[in-house]
Amino acid sequence: MKKDSIKLESFNGLKTYLISKASTDDKGNFKLQYSSADYGVGYLISSDNKPLFVILNGEDIEIKGVALGLPETIKILKGKENQWFEQYAKEQPKREQALNAWLYLEKLYKADSLFFLQTKPQKAIKEEKQRIKDEEQAFIDSLPIDSYVKWFLPIRKLVSTVSIIAQYRTEEIPNTIRAFRELDYSDVRLYKSGLFKEAIDNHFWLLENSGKPLDLAYDEMKISIDSMFINLVSDEKIFNEVTDHLFDLLERHSLFKASEYLALKILNENSCTLEADLAKQLETYRTMAKGNIAPDIVFNENTFFPAVKVDKLSDISNEYVIVVFGASWCPKCQEEVPNIAKLYDKWNQSGVEVVLVSLDENKDSFHEFVKDFPFISTCDYQKWDGKIVNDYYVFSTPTMFLLDGDRKIVLRPNSVKQMDAWVDWYLKK
Repeated sequence: MKKDSIKLESFNGLKTYLISKASTDDKGNFKLQYSSADYGVGYLISSDNKPLFVILNGEDIEIKGVALGLPETIKILKGKENQWFEQYAKEQPKREQALNAWLYLEKLYKADSLFFLQTKPQKAIKEEKQRIKDEEQAFIDSLPIDSYVKWFLPIRKLVSTVSIIAQYRTEEIPNTIRAFRELDYSDVRLYKSGLFKEAIDNHFWLLENSGKPLDLAYDEMKISIDSMFINLVSDEKIFNEVTDHLFDLLERHSLFKASEYLALKILNENSCTLEADLAKQLETYRTMAKGNIAPDIVFNENTFFPAVKVDKLSDISNEYVIVVFGASWCPKCQEEVPNIAKLYDKWNQSGVEVVLVSLDENKDSFHEFVKDFPFISTCDYQKWDGKIVNDYYVFSTPTMFLLDGDRKIVLRPNSVKQMDAWVDWYLKK
């Protein structure tokens, strides 16, 4: 039999790490070790890269099967918690399938005139649904109170059924959101479970896709943010890890009201110290908030003036100025900034000037990038360390700030499309 390499890996919050590795012998046997520091969920993985998840609670585990990537062939010979985990993993999908089938029939019997008068089937469906739920709960209740798997299984179900609940079991949305809010993100069991990232992502995905208007969804997100950080202030490392991930998640989904709320909440939290890069990202929402006065920009010798030359941003006489931070090495900027150039005449005729602050690092790249742009372009070749970038707390490109004639921040457009819509709506003649 061909030898294979087997690794045992586990989770630390958003990251994974290697616990140990070994090679199989001629008969396919292998032995791996783990310690109490690895308490939680781990996974065995071979050359086929298909993991087999195991509970690492200190017990000896013995498994037998054809291949790790074929879970249907795997049998847990030793390790009580892993045997319970295996049993649940085999039985619960069948219960979920049956429950979804009964839910479909229940809706059919309630909504279709052909069936809604049939009360006996409706009663039987309701009873069978409850029996399935009771059966699952009875299994969970039968597990020892101090077992890891007793805690883990309900959390695993919570994060894995979100999309089904959002689509087919919408009546369960309020209770599901409540369950997410009750999670303790400082709990080492969650941190080591492999569910840490999913719990954050699926929680806010459900809030975003719960069917509520976006303004109401934002209100719900604020409540969820508050509930998440109640316990996180007790662990500075996890506090920073969750903040960084959640802020990035909200930004990527263009949920800017929620990311602004998170930023201001964290910046006002005095019991934990923020990592420097994260603090810079969040500070932009406080210092560069709508209504604040943006710093002036002094144009250096590395500035292109296609029309009238000015010494600084405050010398521009237009009613509005949009300051755009971008770079030739930024793929999104290569798409968005040329689109600004195409819209420049329209915007300029409506009273908007454009200033591009490039984060390029050398003269040739900068000149090649901006040579055909019809607006002011400047660069100090210091990338993220430049004075303008730091004055505006820029942490990603492209970033845009719309300023009025007094340099008051009017809008932080998240795209050229949004900026163009603002011009059409507010400056139409």
